[in-house]
Amino acid sequence: MFLKKIAFIISFLLISIVSTSQNKTTTFLYQGRVEKLPDNKVVLIGTASSVSFNFSGNECSISLQSVDAWEHHNYVSLVLDGKYIGKLRIEKGAAQSFPIKTTSNKKEHTLEIYKTTEAHSGGILFTGTTAKLSSISAKKKKKIEFIGDSITCGAASDPSDIPCDKGEYFDHHNGYYAYGPVLSRAIGADYLMSSVSGIGMYRNWNDENKDEGIMPDVYQNLYLTKDNSKPKYDFAFQPDIISIALGTNDFSGGDGKKERLPFNPEKYVSNYIKFIKMLYEHNPKAQIVITNSPMVGGERAVVFEDCLNKVKNAFAEDKAHKPILIFKFKPMTPKGCSGHPDVADHKVLAEEYAPFLKKLLNEK
Repeated sequence: MFLKKIAFIISFLLISIVSTSQNKTTTFLYQGRVEKLPDNKVVLIGTASSVSFNFSGNECSISLQSVDAWEHHNYVSLVLDGKYIGKLRIEKGAAQSFPIKTTSNKKEHTLEIYKTTEAHSGGILFTGTTAKLSSISAKKKKKIEFIGDSITCGAASDPSDIPCDKGEYFDHHNGYYAYGPVLSRAIGADYLMSSVSGIGMYRNWNDENKDEGIMPDVYQNLYLTKDNSKPKYDFAFQPDIISIALGTNDFSGGDGKKERLPFNPEKYVSNYIKFIKMLYEHNPKAQIVITNSPMVGGERAVVFEDCLNKVKNAFAEDKAHKPILIFKFKPMTPKGCSGHPDVADHKVLAEEYAPFLKKLLNEK
């Protein structure tokens, strides 16, 4: 699938993966929710988490492994010398070697590997590369964290390889083209994605916070689960802006089969306030922006906006932090899979939101 699509860039190389243990850590740049392991290995966990490196020569290979994967496979997107070249499917099981070849005459190249699927699809282990590495440095940029649900994940947005009526839910994910990463690249900001499909602030899409963890339950776990065996999130990112887009699932009616209670605005607002207080404890200088949902309309949108105003007003007397701000997306009829925005829709969302966030960053 992928190899056919980008045959002019990728070709099979009969070379084995070598250890990268002798390389300095400065040869790899890790971003997003990742777990760093010895010998330059890293588990890409969250949506659009990434590993990047510079290399000389026109070819190399990379080794990737789907670990703890839901079902049987996972995905990454590749960006070579700043150009998006497509998705790789990472099968469950042993590490796989993927060849990379460039036709460019440049002496040095940059390869960026982004996790396209989300945290709940399982991790992707980067185990090494045959590349002749050179140093890579991170430019100092303003930083934005995006907290949200499947919309923020870029879930069900990309049927370009597998049609919506084929495959499985995560086959259609493309976190690289979700609105957060898209707008961050457009305004020159670094980003961190803390998003989970189906999750809410006080209840999830089809669960009344009985069997599944809501965002306040899982956020402080690096893997965005309630699994206490996993590492805690270290809050090292320290974003300038934290964008929170949660509520679509709180307002949803579920699948119509499982018990679903009427929306409880008091629970939603109370949980939201507690969640923001927790974020402030770890990110005291952050500007927090809370958003509505382009997928919640009609009377529910009115209730939603009222809830957000109550959350904002709860911090009106808080002089220790910047005032809470509200951003409102325009209503949208999504064109992606299973009622989600597609890649083009995400571009629209990014174009709506980018000027607002850029202005805030320029004011800091």
